[in-house]
Amino acid sequence: MTTATSSASRPASRGLGADLLELLASMRFAVSLLVFICLASIVGTVLVQNQPSNNYVNQFGQFWFEVFETFSLYHVYNAWWFLLIMGFLVVSTSLCIIRTAPKMVRDMRSFREHVRENSLRSFHHRAEFASPAAPGRMAGALAELLKRQGYAVRTRTEGPATLLAAKRGSGNRLGYIFAHTAIVIVCIGGLLDSELPIRLQIWLAGKKPLFENMAIADVPASGRLGLGNPSFRSSVLVPEGGKARNGIVMVDDGALVQPLPFTLELKKFIVEYYSTGMPRLFASEVEVTDNETGEHFPATIKVNEPLRYKGVTVYQSSFDDGGSTLELTGYALRGGQPYTFPVSGKVGGTAQLVADGAPANDALKDLTVEFSGFRPINVENFANGRVGAAEPKALREHVAAVSGSAARVGQNEDFRNVGPSVQYKLRDASGQAHEFHNYMLPVDVDGVKVFLSGVRTNPDEDFRYVRMPADADNSLKEFLGLRAILQDPQARALAARRFAHANRMAAGSAADAELTAQLQASAERALDTFADGGLQSIARFLETNVSSGEQQRAADVVVKLLGGAMAELRAVERERAGLPALPTGGPEAAEAVAWTQAAVGAMSDLFLYPAPVVLSLKDFHHVQASVFQLSRTPGKNAVYLGCVLLILGVFSMFYIRERRVWLWVKPGQDGHGAQTLMAMTSQRRTLDFNQEFERLKADIAALPPQQKG
Repeated sequence: MTTATSSASRPASRGLGADLLELLASMRFAVSLLVFICLASIVGTVLVQNQPSNNYVNQFGQFWFEVFETFSLYHVYNAWWFLLIMGFLVVSTSLCIIRTAPKMVRDMRSFREHVRENSLRSFHHRAEFASPAAPGRMAGALAELLKRQGYAVRTRTEGPATLLAAKRGSGNRLGYIFAHTAIVIVCIGGLLDSELPIRLQIWLAGKKPLFENMAIADVPASGRLGLGNPSFRSSVLVPEGGKARNGIVMVDDGALVQPLPFTLELKKFIVEYYSTGMPRLFASEVEVTDNETGEHFPATIKVNEPLRYKGVTVYQSSFDDGGSTLELTGYALRGGQPYTFPVSGKVGGTAQLVADGAPANDALKDLTVEFSGFRPINVENFANGRVGAAEPKALREHVAAVSGSAARVGQNEDFRNVGPSVQYKLRDASGQAHEFHNYMLPVDVDGVKVFLSGVRTNPDEDFRYVRMPADADNSLKEFLGLRAILQDPQARALAARRFAHANRMAAGSAADAELTAQLQASAERALDTFADGGLQSIARFLETNVSSGEQQRAADVVVKLLGGAMAELRAVERERAGLPALPTGGPEAAEAVAWTQAAVGAMSDLFLYPAPVVLSLKDFHHVQASVFQLSRTPGKNAVYLGCVLLILGVFSMFYIRERRVWLWVKPGQDGHGAQTLMAMTSQRRTLDFNQEFERLKADIAALPPQQKG
């Protein structure tokens, strides 16, 4: 009972501090931390890091976004728990080195020459030799043999006997020290180059990230980091002719301003493209001015060829628009009166839509346009001049399936530059917005030149394109005039009457007046239904009034009626606009039919178009900008040093084998000659070690007679 009590009290007497120190310095604790770091690194590799929060909400949904955000999985490598694990790993590995390294060094330097003869006889690898030579001469010969084979030898005399203690490959233990030291150095370097220095300034120095847009000159001191900030990663966008002397450091969804020791001026941005439209090369010609001395010099920054100056590395990250000025024309998509109006803006800016001649209750007055992007070059996939165009059969399927006719780029092999495009958002008074992507020039699709106007609700979606046919002047004027006249009941009735009359004239005397009147009524009903909601309205009408077995045939009839009536309506619109009549024969007539078919599909899609106006790019002045990534990474050299030590440590542990040999030389039993006892050991008893032991035995047994005598 007494023994049990004293045994139980001993661990408690060590205290909590000793137990905690023992835990921190244990190998199991360090390995557990490494496992957690590996798992976190897997998450950081699979999950794209440091994206805007809206991207994650759109990808995972609100629930899982909040779950992942709770554990900071969107910025794993700068999460508090990841940095804490790194810190504990540094402490644990450092304690392990402090506790074990002195012992290893002492053991590495020790020859263990105080071993006894009886102890050597208990070794697994041992051998005995008898020699006529005197013990002293035999010990000298054995020492020379071991030295020739690379062993360090120490001799100890004990009475008439002599002990030779030899060792080789003691540097193996340095491998353990180097490997553990490398882990500490790499972790310290990683902590230095992480957000930890900035986080410490936020926690302890009163720095506050900014969450609203403001000019850099208006940023308060709490939103600015110091010029001597030990480490940071920032970015900056510099337009051609512009200058930058501050970087922007993103912290979660906020930002801090990082002053730079120099000013960066972008003189010229250079970009070259592959035939696919992908950038082949982009570089920035800059001028660097030292803010302290005023010294300046030119430099060229390319991808993988950064600029390094005053401890800051400037990388060519990407490129963007630098505030191109845009001139656009607005075309009304609602109402029965077509009108246009000019719109001017700048990429990155906003403008209010003001249309002269618009109705007083027009919805444009509540819309704001935000110009979000401009591209002077757009290379699209084409095959045989097609971009997923709808043929007449596809148009009938469109009616039956109530699907959109937006052009989608297929998996084609041909590439064509279709010219500039503008990207903008229309935001209403409630703050709701849709994003649009419109091309400046018409694209030839199945022999019809069309303007592509794309729309999407959020950035994760692909643009869905409406194809509006261009007129002879490469504008949207005739198409939008046709859209407006479609809203005029009198014009629809006139077009239906002309369509019926044209069919009666084609039929000749066989035409029946009653049938002509029925045809006129059917054409007018088709136009009225189409004007009410496009092909979707016609599809709903057929589903309600025609049996399912007859819907396909009815759709074919309606398509023919609608196509002919729309052709006559176009003729009416051209007469009112003072344009010449369309040809009735030859290739020109076929082109007119194709144009009308494209117009029918586009007008149907406009009923689903979430804006009362479409903006067409008229002119622009392109301004390019370069996006630089600026970083100060003092931990980089520490990581390099740690990698070198890790390589040396792994090499030492795997390729350097420690071997120890003891030779106990004493006089023979009758006092003549010498008797030798050899023992050999190694940390790993491999096949190579067994072979080396046999070779050493053979070398000792084969000593020349003169040495033995």
